[in-house]
Amino acid sequence: MTTSIVGVLLMTYGSATTAENVQAYMDHVYPNGVPQGLVEDFENRYALVGQSPLIAITREQARLTQELLNGKKAANIQYVVRVGMLHSAPFIADSLAELRQAGAERIIGIMLAPQFSPLIMSGYGVAWAEAINAQGYDESTAHIVESWPLEPHFIQLLAERTSAKLAELTKRYGMAPTVLFTTHSLPERVVDRDRSYLDQLKATTEAVVAKLGQPNLIWHQAYQSAGHTPEPWLKPDIVDVLADIRREQPNEKGILIVPLQFLADHLEILYDLDIAGGEQCAEFGFEYNRIELPNTAPLLIEALASIVLQESTDTVKAHSAPSRSIRSDKA
Repeated sequence: MTTSIVGVLLMTYGSATTAENVQAYMDHVYPNGVPQGLVEDFENRYALVGQSPLIAITREQARLTQELLNGKKAANIQYVVRVGMLHSAPFIADSLAELRQAGAERIIGIMLAPQFSPLIMSGYGVAWAEAINAQGYDESTAHIVESWPLEPHFIQLLAERTSAKLAELTKRYGMAPTVLFTTHSLPERVVDRDRSYLDQLKATTEAVVAKLGQPNLIWHQAYQSAGHTPEPWLKPDIVDVLADIRREQPNEKGILIVPLQFLADHLEILYDLDIAGGEQCAEFGFEYNRIELPNTAPLLIEALASIVLQESTDTVKAHSAPSRSIRSDKA
């Protein structure tokens, strides 16, 4: 029986690894010129956190997903999983070329952001289209899974880690802390045109809360990591919510941060939350706590493998349906 090779590309934004890599990384993110002061700002952040483990963690996610898939596979399918970054090596184009060299007949791309905005993430669509065309794939052999905000293993993982941390903190404080679900902010103009991102965030949050099964839990949603542009970004920011909590819950001792969108530790966790968010909590008299990121947790690997298996074993989708590539219209 002939073995069919299915390539899987796990795609994320990319990152500088250390302060020394920031300039090259920013030059790629801002090809028309890096905003003044941004390189220095990020070099300072990297100096505080040491390094971003994003690329190393994502590579390990790929290795574990490939291992799990090939343990579950049909006898005539072999999976090859690689990582493709938008703004740092290994780039999407290079990794797709590697999958072609490995003999992949079909390609499944997975966005490592369970909640997806086709406008703000349009760069992925451009990079993907150019790469699959360069490697001779077409709409019947290459497609992207754009969003998966309710994937059961993913929801279970968030609920388990939140529940465990709540139990620990309730014992410490004598009361359950307020939970703050955080997600990456976007420019308001983006969601004015397409509110699907907000709908996905709401769906994930409600699914996790339902899985927790704690009707008296106090929780809020907030946005983090707003961009370095003067235009309005989504509100409420973390600081806004912390101020509300202190005013409405004067006896609150601590806050539990639950990031809903990030799957691996990187600068927006290690600095934006753990350093800046920690300082903001302290300003309001709260102890800062957060759940551990998914990183290489078995349930995350199960989630990724389940997405691939659902896509790759559906013959109609794989060979007949049009591509679900990310739209490349600009925000």
